[in-house]
Amino acid sequence: MPQDLPVSPLAPKKMAKPKALGHVRLSALASGARYQGRDDVLLVALPAGSTVAGVFTQSKMPSAAVDLSRANLRAAKGKARALLVNAGNANAFTGQAGAKAALVTAQATAEQIGCKPHEVLVASTGVIGEVLETAPVLKAVQQADGAADWQAAARAIMTTDSFPKLATATAKFGKEQVTLTGIAKGSGMIAPDMATMLAFIFTDAALPVAVLQKLLSQTNQDSFNCVTVDSDTSTSDTCLLVATGEKKIAGAAVRSANDKRLAAFQKALAAVMQDLAQQVARDGEGISKLMTIEVAGAESDAAARRIGLAIGNSPLVKTAIAGEDANWGRIVMAIGKSGEKAERDRLAISIGGIKVARSGKVVPGYKEAPVARHMKGKEISIAVNVGADKGKGKGKARIWASDLTHGYISINADYRS
Repeated sequence: MPQDLPVSPLAPKKMAKPKALGHVRLSALASGARYQGRDDVLLVALPAGSTVAGVFTQSKMPSAAVDLSRANLRAAKGKARALLVNAGNANAFTGQAGAKAALVTAQATAEQIGCKPHEVLVASTGVIGEVLETAPVLKAVQQADGAADWQAAARAIMTTDSFPKLATATAKFGKEQVTLTGIAKGSGMIAPDMATMLAFIFTDAALPVAVLQKLLSQTNQDSFNCVTVDSDTSTSDTCLLVATGEKKIAGAAVRSANDKRLAAFQKALAAVMQDLAQQVARDGEGISKLMTIEVAGAESDAAARRIGLAIGNSPLVKTAIAGEDANWGRIVMAIGKSGEKAERDRLAISIGGIKVARSGKVVPGYKEAPVARHMKGKEISIAVNVGADKGKGKGKARIWASDLTHGYISINADYRS
């Protein structure tokens, strides 16, 4: 990662400062494998009995870390004792050598904390096509002391990120109050399909694996799967939700994600994951503006999401936003190419709350000046109603996307240097 990357102009004004979470022990370590003078390995030790849910990249070229973590989650039936993350090398497209490297690091972590290898989950992020050099990672793991805080943990997993990403919330959990804390990394290769994106959320709640998986999968659809920087889905995308089980709901055990006692927890989980997802979008490589795209009137929520991503991924829309050009015709184009049901003669578009088009044509007396003023800001809002099913479509979605600038080209042209 270039060491002189400026912090994104869309970075949060204040960094979250999560408190320590139960018996979760964090170690931020420096291996020196790719980066000098910074931590690039994170080891998270979990208390016995911790349950874990995961969603992973749908890429047909998954990394060795993704393969191993999927297998270990199955083998351990959703239980885990440790998470090991390395930054700088994705260990993807590396064949049997890469698979062996992932396994060796998991085994070393298991020895370090005293658990079985299949109770260790791993994640890797960075350059594709280079086998992970295990010696520096193993040496770093031996130095684990559990003394790091959440800020250090978030920094240790960064690659081209310009700021660490953290979010935290609390929720009522029966008679208990539980904490949810998450960290994420991602700046380029961001179009999650579960970007290079990693996210890890931890809670001290007690939840069974099946419920945890359902909650994660549902919430992921409206958070990480609603961000895009450059339309490229990573080989390494991994999102894990870990529950340490230290705080339990009194009475009957929770057996369903629809249990009404989980309402506050679900709300807090959505807040943490959407906060992290937005931070990923706000740190898009070379970003100068953030788009929030609201889609309504679609055939379904999934269709609305695809329409929003078609807008957010369009190079023509993204460059118009970067250039502060109020060219709303490019939004029309992107909707039309999405492949989803949309009624041309019912289409409505607003930019910055200003109505631009309705009933499939420009609004009478439209003046571009107010829209042009909105385009000069850092945060751009776009709202569209596609009028599906003769205007009765109820599908909706919200997407966060970055613009496309010369900075993105510069960062990625020099990525391996």
